[in-house]
Amino acid sequence: MSHPTPAEHGHAAAAEHDAVESVVHLMPLVLPLAGGVLMLLLASIAVFLA
Repeated sequence: MSHPTPAEHGHAAAAEHDAVESVVHLMPLVLPLAGGVLMLLLASIAVFLA
């Protein structure tokens, strides 16, 4: 029964942190665009059902 060494665990945590950091700077663009698409989708559904 081998246990992972702390160096391996720290490396995995650092890789996960880097992945998150690489996406965070896109949030000011992605969130408004996603909100706009969602509003257009919901408005089109409301018009279609009315």
